[in-house]
Amino acid sequence: MEEVDKILIHSLTQVGTEVGEEVQTVKQFSSELIVEAVVRCLRVIEPALGNGLSHILPPGMSARFRLGMSLAQACQDLGYKGEIGYQTFLYSNEPEIRALLMYLVEKLPRESAENSDQPAGKSAVLQRSIAAKIRAQLAVPWIPPSCRAPLLCRSQSPGLTHSFHTQQLSLPHNLALSGKKVPKEVKEYCDKFLPPVTAQPSQHAILPASLLERNLAEVSSVQQWEAEWNSQGLGSRLNPEEYKSRKRQRLQKRLQDQLRHCSQQGPDSQHALRSSSDLADVLRSFSGGAGGRDVLTKGTRFTHTEKFTFTQEPEKVVQQMQTAADALPASKQSEQDVQARQEEEVTSLQQELDQLSSRVEEVTSDVKKLAVSMTQVSDELKQRELGNCEEEELVRVKKRTVELLPDAENNLPKLQALVEGSAKRIVNLASQWEKHRVPLIEERRKLKELWGSRELESTRRVDELRSLHDKTRQAADEARKKEELYKQLMTEFENLPGDVSRSAYTQRILEIVGNIKKQKEEITKILSDTKDLQKEINSLTGKLDRTFAVTDELVFKDAKRDESVRKAYKYLAALHENCTQLIQTIEDTGTIMREIRDLEEQIETENGKKTVSNLEKILEDYKAIRQENSALAAMIRDA
Repeated sequence: MEEVDKILIHSLTQVGTEVGEEVQTVKQFSSELIVEAVVRCLRVIEPALGNGLSHILPPGMSARFRLGMSLAQACQDLGYKGEIGYQTFLYSNEPEIRALLMYLVEKLPRESAENSDQPAGKSAVLQRSIAAKIRAQLAVPWIPPSCRAPLLCRSQSPGLTHSFHTQQLSLPHNLALSGKKVPKEVKEYCDKFLPPVTAQPSQHAILPASLLERNLAEVSSVQQWEAEWNSQGLGSRLNPEEYKSRKRQRLQKRLQDQLRHCSQQGPDSQHALRSSSDLADVLRSFSGGAGGRDVLTKGTRFTHTEKFTFTQEPEKVVQQMQTAADALPASKQSEQDVQARQEEEVTSLQQELDQLSSRVEEVTSDVKKLAVSMTQVSDELKQRELGNCEEEELVRVKKRTVELLPDAENNLPKLQALVEGSAKRIVNLASQWEKHRVPLIEERRKLKELWGSRELESTRRVDELRSLHDKTRQAADEARKKEELYKQLMTEFENLPGDVSRSAYTQRILEIVGNIKKQKEEITKILSDTKDLQKEINSLTGKLDRTFAVTDELVFKDAKRDESVRKAYKYLAALHENCTQLIQTIEDTGTIMREIRDLEEQIETENGKKTVSNLEKILEDYKAIRQENSALAAMIRDA
């Protein structure tokens, strides 16, 4: 039973039961520990039954009886067929508690059994309890403030909520994870001057929202890249670096084409787009107010930023500099006033930066609209040029026809001869084309079939690559989980006492198996001996019955003629009856001995149930209940 109790204690620890190190068997379980273990198991097996029950035994006796009845009813609803009641938890005995706990452990879901590979340390138990608490809070419906109980006021109070406002965070670990070489200046800045994440937000309340947004942005970017790579990147037959560089070059080329197209717009296109804002003016505003021909002049990013920042509203900048200069009389002001003015300046500059950012967004939207309108105008212009070419060709044909009309009599035979020659030339060309067309068609058909087969092969290989990519990701996830499990198991292994070795456990298991095998052999031997003995008893009983029947028949025949034989017949009948009574007495004696052994086992079982101590506890609980009832009656009388 010790091994069974250790398995039970290990399983209960995994579901969150806090079992002390001194508790080694079910016999040492207290009422509080039994209630906690049963409630934890019910919460894992059937959350609807266990979430409404407290795992802490209340101090009041009436509350304890109610909790015991609730636990007994929950176990019966779960399907437990044994005898169970409030006394099972309050006045426990070892066999009943062991049977109940074995039933609950067997009822635990398979996923909990799979989680048995995870360590049963305090951190894992804490994480599981936190997850269960969050799931329980999410399952509680929202209730209006006027209808909330005191417990819900702590979890659903509006005073604990904040608006979802975020702020950009700077995380240095992203630079190291990107795989690029980090400059020395950036590394020095991150080591010496970059504040921690908790100090970067202007308000401490927006830190969780900022972290959530940053994490969501990173996760979504990784997911988008994986989706794009699986949908388009694998089909391009390039590695990820080449695919990214090719995409970057394509984007740069599109930007250069758009800018070149905008810079080459003439006065006609500008007149066509007169209803909207001029693109040249917009680009001129970015370049600092230069002429239209200098819209796309070259310059550094710093010069463009400087022009954009300081040439838009110079009067405001000068005014702010004068205000900052006047606001620093120096020695007479305290450091707090200086810091307050600096914060005001930072706030005003931040507001101006927000205004400039909004203006940049408006200008960017105008640029996009102008680019779309220019694309439409260029498409319309191409269509008109194609129409003009067709009309020019038609006009040229009509012009030549008009030139031939004055001398029609001489020109008609020439035209007829020219038409006949053209017809013959067309027929000749058609025959030559037929000679060349047949092999070309055959070659085209073969190339098309080859292309189709290669396309199927490439599609199959792309599918294989995708499946391999998925398998690789799954294998990586599994390897990561196993690595974490290995680290946790190694930590537990290091925390184990050094005097315990694997060979000792193995030897103990082998000894247990050997003892079980010996007991099984002894039981088999006893059963075979019992069967042989029963066969021998049956054969002797049959032989005795047959011998008595034969003897009775022979003696009965002679008893009719001889008086002494008649007396012998009476003695024979009396002997047979006495032997039968003796055999019956022996059987009754064996039955009584078995009943005595059963009664002794029942006595030992009753002694193990701690009946005397349970009776004392019942008396104490009865006195406590009477005291509680008296106190309640006194309170009612006083009220």
